[in-house]
Amino acid sequence: MAEDIKLTLPDLFSETVRKHGKRDALAFAGEKPRTYEELNREIRSLMAYLESMGVKSGDKVAILSANMPNWGITYLAATFMGAVAVPLLPDFHPNEISHILNHSESGVLFVSKGLLNKVSTENKPHLEHMIRIDDFTPLTADKGTPYFNPVAEPEHSYQVDEQQPASIIYTSGTTGKSKGVVLSHKNIAFTATKVLKIQEVLPGDRFLSILPLSHTYENTLGFIIPMFNGACVYYLSKPPTPAILLPALKKVKPTLMLSVPMVIEKIYRTKVLPGLTGKWYMRMLYQLPPVRKKLHQVAGQKLMQTFGGQLRFFGIGGAKLNHQVEKFLREARFPYAIGYGLTETAPLLAGTNAENTQLQSTGPAMEGVELKINNPDPLTGEGEIWARGDNVMMGYYKEPQLTRDVITEDGWFKTGDLGVLDSNNFLYIKGRLKNMIVGENGENIYPEEIESVINNFKHVVESLVVRKKGKLVAMVHFNKEEIIQKYQELREEMHQYAETKVEELRQELRDYINARVNRFSRVQTIFIQNEPFQKTATHKIKRYLYNR
Repeated sequence: MAEDIKLTLPDLFSETVRKHGKRDALAFAGEKPRTYEELNREIRSLMAYLESMGVKSGDKVAILSANMPNWGITYLAATFMGAVAVPLLPDFHPNEISHILNHSESGVLFVSKGLLNKVSTENKPHLEHMIRIDDFTPLTADKGTPYFNPVAEPEHSYQVDEQQPASIIYTSGTTGKSKGVVLSHKNIAFTATKVLKIQEVLPGDRFLSILPLSHTYENTLGFIIPMFNGACVYYLSKPPTPAILLPALKKVKPTLMLSVPMVIEKIYRTKVLPGLTGKWYMRMLYQLPPVRKKLHQVAGQKLMQTFGGQLRFFGIGGAKLNHQVEKFLREARFPYAIGYGLTETAPLLAGTNAENTQLQSTGPAMEGVELKINNPDPLTGEGEIWARGDNVMMGYYKEPQLTRDVITEDGWFKTGDLGVLDSNNFLYIKGRLKNMIVGENGENIYPEEIESVINNFKHVVESLVVRKKGKLVAMVHFNKEEIIQKYQELREEMHQYAETKVEELRQELRDYINARVNRFSRVQTIFIQNEPFQKTATHKIKRYLYNR
């Protein structure tokens, strides 16, 4: 990549078109991709469409859509003309969507057919135009919205500056309040270029996208990076259930994928582990480390075939990966790697490739990023992770005080995460600062570490550790269907048996946890959580809903 190219989305994309114009760019899995030249023509015609609606540099263009090629075309068209994209998570509640559209002052909204029921035009003084993103049909033609012309060319040429805002991404945080993170062209482009120092992305590489494009993790790493390097991104036409995902993996044969821990943890617990420990003699053999490693290698080869057989990088981020699952991936020689970042850092701060992973570490700081542990504990070295670099956000939209609270005068961003750096500068995340519980004698208790122990217990789906009335309490969601299936010889009174078994497991789990954590992290009470916990887009539990 030439050094004199500006770190803006249009400048870097035009380089891709120049070098890789005939290569495949975007498609639904199983369909013929459009090339970069075709994609560029579509982006330009959509820029002309935005011009016809009166969109100018600095105006806000919101996108509420399932993943599809037109999502990326809309995002690039808006940002190439200096407008600001406002991606909305499909999981947002209609009230949250209304708030964001008003708060961001979005004048145009592109919405996919399946999400139309989440939007109304009432009480939205700024919203003038609504477009169905699937085919660019105007939904407000009766209010003067023009029709899309697929052969139109933009009337104006645009010079976008590196420091101009490219997007405002509203976080769906675990702490409750949604904030608008303003990312500049340079924030995003800097991350997208520096990631290549960690993991190579080649022209002709194939990405299969399974995470929402409206989240900065998928947006920068799973969309912008391939767009800058001549790779092709494939999307699923429906949510990634096994029935949809498995055939897509066979068709696409991805070389790179991005995921959250929940996906690979679910595959491990529902597919891999039952095959390794389903029979009594297998359970005995599995206890022997040399045999276990060999079994893991065989399982790893099968897993590679499930993913299409050509995967060379499987990135995991968004939350902490379970220790036991990561140990399996290492012994299985599966090409995984873990990264760490936040929406506010566009997103990556630390990461490594599949050849250089260390158990439970996110790797060292990305090139051009400084990481430090602020005010570390003299005994453990643990403290809040602070970061500085060109990928740190411009600030929170319309929230100057909140911005000053998290970015120091000399540019350090306070992540709110607790961690430690080892002698090789590999970062280890301990948990969120806000989640940390201080014990009776001043000890630091990390709920995430206790939850990691709990989640390895049989039949546990997920858990949450909180303090209630001075006591550590674990809220645990057991998989009752799994228990019924396991004990299906007791066909009569099956559900009653499952309830009894859950009660037995509850007692057994408390002993199991307390034998594996330090004295001040012991759990006094376990509550049965009958329904799955409510989660964010990256499948982290919304703690604030349960910490009451």
